[in-house]
Amino acid sequence: MSDDLKAIEAQFQEGLAAAETMEALEALRVSYLGKKGQLTAIMRSMGQVPPEERPAMGQLANTVRATVDAALKARKEELSAALLEQKMVADAVDVTLPGRRLSSGTQHLINQIREEIEDIFCGLGYTVEDGPYVESTWYNFTALNAPEDHPSRSAKDTFYVVDNAPGTMLHAEETNVQGESDILLRTQTSGVQVHVMENKKPPIYMICPGTVFRPDTADANHLPQFTQVEGLVVDEGITFGDLKGTLDYFTREIFGKDRATRYRPHFFPFTEPSCEVDVSCGVCGGKGCRFCKNTGWLEILGAGMVDPNVFEFCGIDPEKYTGFAFGIGVERVAALRYDLPDLRMLMTGDMRFLRQF
Repeated sequence: MSDDLKAIEAQFQEGLAAAETMEALEALRVSYLGKKGQLTAIMRSMGQVPPEERPAMGQLANTVRATVDAALKARKEELSAALLEQKMVADAVDVTLPGRRLSSGTQHLINQIREEIEDIFCGLGYTVEDGPYVESTWYNFTALNAPEDHPSRSAKDTFYVVDNAPGTMLHAEETNVQGESDILLRTQTSGVQVHVMENKKPPIYMICPGTVFRPDTADANHLPQFTQVEGLVVDEGITFGDLKGTLDYFTREIFGKDRATRYRPHFFPFTEPSCEVDVSCGVCGGKGCRFCKNTGWLEILGAGMVDPNVFEFCGIDPEKYTGFAFGIGVERVAALRYDLPDLRMLMTGDMRFLRQF
């Protein structure tokens, strides 16, 4: 048996030197140390050795097994290191090449313009106010002097929602003559103005940007959800001249120093007198073109002096204070500034379009 153990060790060393892959090394291990391996068979036949020789043979067998096991582990580490080195060479990186830059994201165009508008009015000393998306008819219509039979209060022009708290009104003076729900998705941010006038004393200089909702079919010029910025000034001695001066400054800041403005009489329930504000066409310089429908002007916002009834609804003395209000759609500003033919382009998430801004 002693000769057999020495022969097995010598054969193993020859096989170990020839094992160049992990698969060959594993096959060598199984052939010697597996359940049917040569060395395992020798160890199992130890019972056939005469009793007086067993201690010496056992010690020799354990020594050979330990030698084989250690040699297998050492060879495995060598092959693993060689494979890693080979992989590193194959996947080598040329450190002299320029790195790949990650493309940084940007704000959506609507958010960019909204923040630009906020910056303009904050520079004039205005505050930026916010309010709830779900409003009551009081804040969205009644307190803004919109009569109960006004077309904008119908279900065709307003998203009414179910009031989950029956009998609970957001304002004590709310009524519902038309039979609609008293709760709705706000159609304008003017309701924020009412909240501010109820909770703050004049002077008030504020804007209220935010999302509004109207049941319009999405087309080139309309969206059921869009962003609106409304402004309100309440102070002593405010005149229509203050309104014009403020909006002239705003339009030139947002559209360009060379743009002219004009004011056309209009009607809004919450302002009197009221007007639509136009800015000269930036494409033709006011001469007339297809973009401005050959008028030389582009309609951008509505404005006017706050109706005294609105002040009375909000608990402000109309004999002491006057003010003006205005509202502009951010998507419309984007369309006019960048000559966008379809407002839906702002909502599709097409990165080919959005990356331009």
